[in-house]
Amino acid sequence: MGQVNTPRVIIAGVSSGAGKTTIVTGLIAALAGRGLKVQSYKVGPDYIDPGFHRLASGKNAHNLDTWLVPPAVLTEIFAVTADGNDIAIIEGVMGLYDGGRSGVSSTAAVAKMLKAPVVLVIDAKSMGESAAAIALGFKMYDPEVNLAGVLINRLGSESHRLMVCEAMAKVGIPVVGTVFRNNELVMPERHLGLTPVTEQDAAATVAEIGRQVSRQVSIDQLLSLARTAEPLTRPCSGGTQNCQGKVRIGVAQDDVFTFYYPSSLEVLGEFGAELIPFSPLKDSHLPAVDGIVLGGGFPEMFVKELSDNVSMRNSVLRAAGSGMPVYAECGGLMYLSRQIIDFDGQAYDMAGAIPAVCQMQSKLETVGYVETTALYDNVLCAGGETLRGHEFHFSRMFPDANEAEFPWAFMFKKMRTGAEYRGGYAAGNVLASYLHMHFAGNRQAAGRFVEHCLQYKRSLSQGGK
Repeated sequence: MGQVNTPRVIIAGVSSGAGKTTIVTGLIAALAGRGLKVQSYKVGPDYIDPGFHRLASGKNAHNLDTWLVPPAVLTEIFAVTADGNDIAIIEGVMGLYDGGRSGVSSTAAVAKMLKAPVVLVIDAKSMGESAAAIALGFKMYDPEVNLAGVLINRLGSESHRLMVCEAMAKVGIPVVGTVFRNNELVMPERHLGLTPVTEQDAAATVAEIGRQVSRQVSIDQLLSLARTAEPLTRPCSGGTQNCQGKVRIGVAQDDVFTFYYPSSLEVLGEFGAELIPFSPLKDSHLPAVDGIVLGGGFPEMFVKELSDNVSMRNSVLRAAGSGMPVYAECGGLMYLSRQIIDFDGQAYDMAGAIPAVCQMQSKLETVGYVETTALYDNVLCAGGETLRGHEFHFSRMFPDANEAEFPWAFMFKKMRTGAEYRGGYAAGNVLASYLHMHFAGNRQAAGRFVEHCLQYKRSLSQGGK
């Protein structure tokens, strides 16, 4: 074991919509602008907010989620990735005390785990002194959470700022920054939240947010708070494992397929995989690989371009038909299906490795943490084994065959309600579902997938399929 001494601070919110992502992005840009090495994090399973972090810092952000990975693994991920940086900025999820059932993976839980001081973002648009009452309530709710200060957001005037700051002084809570309303600094949104950074030129917006934040937030005060974080004991690493012989795994990465946890893919490498990026959007065929991973993303936003790339669709279909292990999550499931029907009801041909159609819905289909139980042996786990993850999607899969005959992959269980339902597709070497999961929390699945890829590679070298 060792100690982690990286200065760190969590930027939490009273609720969703308080402006955390905008402020955190601005803080990262302002700190990086001072020449500091900044490593950012996002509490929870969100894939989109970290993209804005990356624009501001130039480095991948990492997710911290105690449902997706065990607490000790979360601490290890933080320790490894924070080491050597001047400051770690951690963006919370929803409100400070919100999370899954019983507060699983709440910002407060992660704050205590990482011994990190918390700065609470309060949207003061429609309040004055009440902001201080809210801050005091959040501070007293759990004394084990080190609520070290507040950031007041969306102030309307100088008198408004003075009113709130005077109230905060009464309750003894430091004000780290006061940010005035500016409609030009609002992040664009759409049906899955913030627009992915790969689809827009947001660099100018991020730079301006950084300038605004540097003028309205005391960066020196924030740094001082971050340096008060107690040393964090780093757990012993579980070590790495390697299968005999390397395998090459193609990972779909482009403007469509962007939903990956960096430390999740690294686990495949620990088991002996070389990760080869490819683009179902722009490449004409698969690279020379022994397996395929198709992550989540927004295929519905590029559905015509994906459909028009017939050579790539056929390349993926041939690989799946040859016995190559294929694992797909959410957007990857949609791409492997026979067709995607977009929001306007227009159908577009996809790879066709799954005998089903994925149709976009007008409302969110489901969101939340899930546990899945494999109904059959598949490329990630044996029948009866479980995986942890989450779902967030607007499409629904409709099998071509009678549902009773369809090779469903998993029995899903919603952790908040206990509701159970069948989902996904598992047949031979192909596994696809709406499950998003983290290999660092499901290491046995990573090892099993790499082993399947190695078996496929050996079968080709022996002249078989």
